[in-house]
Amino acid sequence: MNREITWGKHPFELVMWGCGLFIILTVIAMTVYPGGSRIDPNATGYTFFHNFFSELGYTVSRNGAANPIAATLFFTALTLAGLGLVLFFLVSLQFFWGKWYLKVLSTLGTICGVVSGFAYVGIAFTPGNLLGGPHIQFVLLAFRAFLPAVSFYLLAILLNLDYPNRYAGAYLIFAGLLAGYVLLLTRGPGLDSAQGVIIQATGQKIIAYAAIITIFFQSWGAVKLLNEQDNRLP
Repeated sequence: MNREITWGKHPFELVMWGCGLFIILTVIAMTVYPGGSRIDPNATGYTFFHNFFSELGYTVSRNGAANPIAATLFFTALTLAGLGLVLFFLVSLQFFWGKWYLKVLSTLGTICGVVSGFAYVGIAFTPGNLLGGPHIQFVLLAFRAFLPAVSFYLLAILLNLDYPNRYAGAYLIFAGLLAGYVLLLTRGPGLDSAQGVIIQATGQKIIAYAAIITIFFQSWGAVKLLNEQDNRLP
């Protein structure tokens, strides 16, 4: 890696903090969500298999109760995740600035990753109960852009002899999950049945947390690599 263009480990540490806060804030939001789902609008509380992530961001929950606390937590968590994703992909470029093909792959991956990150922010700013159309479009854009971002970096890691392949393996697993989820979104069961709601809501949370865990793992790996390189410096 060219030490003259490195951003160092601190941005990756910020991303790791953002990943942790996303999990904490969304879990708290689930505990304070008033209630209601597509399956049972009169239900009390949040049900992991019945409620969508986006429902945490509703200004008014499905059972008609105001939802200021969960909505604020969800907005904060998703905004942090989106900006963290943008930061992660921008600073990841520093590992792939040697060979021309590594530059091309990492740059393409970063462009897609930045688009995905800002789409996450767009999801946060468009509550599903108020701006359903734009909200869905941001969701589709976020995941559709995330897949090529991960795929480009997967190839870049495999072609970079200085980068451990275990991180490519992590991207490969997540890419498989992400591809499956994109198919679920576009070809999976609709929301006109209880079974369809359960499948879609469960799949959404699995991929959301898988994304956070993957980015946390990649950021941890980047910090580890930078520390190793610092230790080798005279």
